[in-house]
Amino acid sequence: MGLLRIMMPPKLQLLAVVAFAVAMLFLENQIQKLEESRSKLERAIARHEVREIEQRHTMDGPRQDAALDAEEDMVIIYNRVPKTASTSFTNIAYDLCAKNKYHVLHINTTKNNPVMSLQDQVRFVKNITSWKEMKPGFYHGHVSYLDFTKFGVKRKPIYINVIRDPIERLVSYYYFLRFGDDYRPGLRRRKQGDKKTFDECVAEGGSDCAPEKLWLQIPFFCGHSSECWNVGSRWAMDQAKYNLINEYFLVGVTEELEDFIMLLEAALPRFFRGATELYRTGKKSHLRKTTEKKLPTKQTIAKLQQSDIWKMENEFYEFALEQFQFIRAHAVREKDGDLYILAQNFFYEKIYPKSS
Repeated sequence: MGLLRIMMPPKLQLLAVVAFAVAMLFLENQIQKLEESRSKLERAIARHEVREIEQRHTMDGPRQDAALDAEEDMVIIYNRVPKTASTSFTNIAYDLCAKNKYHVLHINTTKNNPVMSLQDQVRFVKNITSWKEMKPGFYHGHVSYLDFTKFGVKRKPIYINVIRDPIERLVSYYYFLRFGDDYRPGLRRRKQGDKKTFDECVAEGGSDCAPEKLWLQIPFFCGHSSECWNVGSRWAMDQAKYNLINEYFLVGVTEELEDFIMLLEAALPRFFRGATELYRTGKKSHLRKTTEKKLPTKQTIAKLQQSDIWKMENEFYEFALEQFQFIRAHAVREKDGDLYILAQNFFYEKIYPKSS
């Protein structure tokens, strides 16, 4: 007798394959859920161990909450560069200060001079560090970076800032001096009455649109050293880059201001809780806009871009943009075109000695 072969109809074979595939997907899904449950359990155990240790320290004796004190002692300095959407951002700080319980103070320097005298530097540092009634505090003003460590300060303030494409910033400032903005439309500006366009100014070689006027963001980040304000100084640009990386908590760009605000809210909620929603929906988010501004022609832009000063300021801007995008890439995820802040991606475990 030959072997009896049982042949399954093609439809049953297809159903068997589909059933097997579904079973495998179900098993993979269950395994993934088990892995997620295990991860959650490990995190819960770790959090429990941390709480136990914190409670044990509390029971050992009265201890001041250092973390809480640090938050209440926090000072942020926003040494804002002119015409980088700084008023729009500062308005958010003012709108949130009562709700989030911190103080906002404007640093108003004579004639908007960004360089302080040595004696004013000492006064400013003393105010910032010892004015307890104004803590936590958010200070903002057109002042170049000041190194607090030179004055023997143990706890430095947190520096933040926003910069802008250098030509766009200069064009905005040029028309602002002539026509003002919609923030204070009745205020007479220094160059009011001058109807010359930015293109005409560049074509005629005017002083208000000269490449030297681009030299502003680098010295603002470089600081109070004389070399910072030497136009075209390579040392100044290198120092500005160093400070941006090592002395600034976060530097955003005008073109991506909402993402800058989102990152600040995630990292410093003591000050910026609610800032992102306020920026998206608030009436003051885009309040200040320079009036009568005309975009420069390609010929004008090309002429400015021939300057070594533009090349340095643009290099600094690109450097800041790359750093900001790097920070953002590690802090958010994108879904359906929107950005979402990532949840905490680390936890503590294997904590010894174990509590008895």
